[in-house]
Amino acid sequence: MHAALAGPLLAALLATTRARPQPPDGGQCRPPGSQRDLNSFLWTIRRHPPAYLFGTIHVPYTRVWDFIPDNSKAAFQASARVYFELDLTDPYTVSALASCQLLPPGENLQDVLPQELYWRLKRHLDYVKLMMPSWMTPAQRGKGLYADYLFNAIAGNWERKRPVWVMLMVNSLTETDVRSRGVPVLDLYLAQQAEKMKKSTGAVERVEEQCHPLNGLNFSQAWELISSGVGGVLTAHLILEAGWRGGGSSVTLNALFVPTTEESNKG
Repeated sequence: MHAALAGPLLAALLATTRARPQPPDGGQCRPPGSQRDLNSFLWTIRRHPPAYLFGTIHVPYTRVWDFIPDNSKAAFQASARVYFELDLTDPYTVSALASCQLLPPGENLQDVLPQELYWRLKRHLDYVKLMMPSWMTPAQRGKGLYADYLFNAIAGNWERKRPVWVMLMVNSLTETDVRSRGVPVLDLYLAQQAEKMKKSTGAVERVEEQCHPLNGLNFSQAWELISSGVGGVLTAHLILEAGWRGGGSSVTLNALFVPTTEESNKG
């Protein structure tokens, strides 16, 4: 990651993140008029028995659950086995994802960023930490969360992270995003529900397949995707998809629903 490239891009991100206006509805969309107004993001694999691909997005599930049509929910309910992009319920996966964001041993962010930019970033994070108590919701406080813990959960160890991951972190440090912390993203919510329903679960990718393409992006690619993030919601997976396909952000096919137990026995 070249500091000369990191400088102007992260500086611009700091400027836009601090000033980003928050939607009056807290980032929520209006409920759809009817099921016909919904895009299912569900694809059928024509086989016997059938299987399904479902496109998810890495945002708190409460933001999108009402927009998922009944046929997608029914396919999930009926499936005996569900395979996700990554197994986010596996502690090793979570640990490996955190490790892949780090700079090589012995390096710190201050070593790879221009000094002026590094101190701008530090001042911005100090501002976020100061605002964190006022951004938290009563529900978060009721669960025993406190501002310092929440800040460290999002921005902890930031001085050891690669610049591209710091860009993503800064982009998520807004009032709307902070207020939704503690709500599982759609992928994790589906995985948790699958476990509760005693479904068999698995992953179709390894952590390395997620991290290496993102760590290999140059800052021009990363900044272009951050600038075009849909509705202000940017995730690492959107960057990965565009990096692989050479295009813009997209909803990804990252869950596979397979037949019910009864149908599987017939096959």
